[in-house]
Amino acid sequence: MFIQDIRLTNYRNYDSLHLSFEDKVNVIIGENAQGKTNLLESIFVLAMAKSHRTSNDKELIRFQADYGKIEGTLHTKNSNLHLQLAVSKKGKKAKINHLEQQKLSQYIGHMNVVMFAPEDLNLVKGSPQVRRRFLDMELGQIAPVYLYELSQYQKVLTQRNHYLKKMQGDRKIDDTMLDVFTIQLLEHGAKILKKRYEFLYLLQNWAEPIHKGISRGLETLKIQYKPSIHVCENMDLSKIKEVYYEHFQEVKEREKMRGTTLIGPHRDDLAFIVNDRDVQTYGSQGQQRTTALSLKLAEIELIKSEVNEYPILLLDDVLSELDDYRQSHLLNTIQGKVQTFVTTTSVDGIDHETLRQAKSIRVTDGKVTVGSTTDK
Repeated sequence: MFIQDIRLTNYRNYDSLHLSFEDKVNVIIGENAQGKTNLLESIFVLAMAKSHRTSNDKELIRFQADYGKIEGTLHTKNSNLHLQLAVSKKGKKAKINHLEQQKLSQYIGHMNVVMFAPEDLNLVKGSPQVRRRFLDMELGQIAPVYLYELSQYQKVLTQRNHYLKKMQGDRKIDDTMLDVFTIQLLEHGAKILKKRYEFLYLLQNWAEPIHKGISRGLETLKIQYKPSIHVCENMDLSKIKEVYYEHFQEVKEREKMRGTTLIGPHRDDLAFIVNDRDVQTYGSQGQQRTTALSLKLAEIELIKSEVNEYPILLLDDVLSELDDYRQSHLLNTIQGKVQTFVTTTSVDGIDHETLRQAKSIRVTDGKVTVGSTTDK
């Protein structure tokens, strides 16, 4: 798949922009704070209906404007789609071929993207929240039902935590309503857990050989899921629910004292093991970056295997963070098969055929000029 063009209205520092793209590589060049990452972000938001940079949608709207809008034409093997996402103070509206979608979960997944930004290098050494977000974003693209379960889980989790806070202040409140929330939470939580295990099995199968290739055969990568309860991947749904229920009974009094939910998918984590050592704790910076790169390249192949088309790859200032060898491995992998957008302050020093033939989009203070990367 590839995105043919994009139209921005009142988006970040763009008042109005219509831009066409190459179906292979597009390099967005500009100094910092000029709008190159805003342009890349708009493609991500068009696909995912949310930003990778902020959870506050109002930040996407141009200063003093009432709304912001992104439109794009997506080409897939089977169809051409007109996608539109409008953001206002009232919320978001998504349309496919001019038909409004009742739920964002019905919209997400039509356009698949993989984002690789400097913060993704924190996938290995960052907080568990970063790794959970990685899981949720990627799983949501290939399994819309996962997004539904996740949104329901988060809704019940908020209600349950609010009730636990009330119980913390008034110990006379009985457990009846808490038990109702617990049953609802474990229903959605068990399905989320099962989907995550299935996804990581696929990701492992793609990431291990890719990692071995980048490390010149010297390293073996294993991905481990670290749940907050004692479950394993071969348990069926009913068994996971049973284990969840037992654990909730065990921690109930502690939860009431602390006023928050102590177990569930929102507390889970991932571990990346290279040659039997946890790379977060014991790995070098080079090993951590190889692991992050392997995961991103594995994502591309995993999505291709699931939807039968390559996703769109977004590289936000990440080439300058990789050494020449990892840079070349990344560019060689995507060459000729994945529509790619690269943001950078300069292409000088990046000597690769993929970028030499790319379309150049130069951004200065929200204004765009188009050429090729060989233009001076």
